[in-house]
Amino acid sequence: MKRGFGEYMESSPPSSGVDAELAYQQVCSEVTLEFNECSKQVLRIESLFLNDPDFSRIDLAHLLRAVQTHEKQKLNLTVTIQVLKKAGRPSERLVSHENCRFNRPMEHECVHLHEITEAAGTEEAEANAQYDNDLKEAIRGVQDAVTAINEHLEEVRYEIAALETE
Repeated sequence: MKRGFGEYMESSPPSSGVDAELAYQQVCSEVTLEFNECSKQVLRIESLFLNDPDFSRIDLAHLLRAVQTHEKQKLNLTVTIQVLKKAGRPSERLVSHENCRFNRPMEHECVHLHEITEAAGTEEAEANAQYDNDLKEAIRGVQDAVTAINEHLEEVRYEIAALETE
């Protein structure tokens, strides 16, 4: 998904793109299907640990549930990061001139031009700061989710090793 998003961002200037957008949506659909299939397999294993007397391992079922929860959180935060990156920092977003008045070819009155005031500068700085904070928070959330997933998987590895020595 990360590779698909990178390719989408590289090949998708704001004015281009229906093809890039469709290709990215296709990658997202494929990844979603793969995630769903993995999730179904994990749920089956979790159910075995909870319900099958031969595999009664509630502790492992809870570990799998925790991994699933963190994976979902990671996926949601990854999408948040991609949406933020696609939108860009407020001060760096491209301006569309479709609502401007054109007097002559190649000459127009831009509706986006306005006097820069201290209030407008402050508002833009606050919007940029909020964007930066939101992006950092999402990245930190992904890192925390990955750390938690790895810790849970390490517990699973220990359990597997203990079972193999029995």
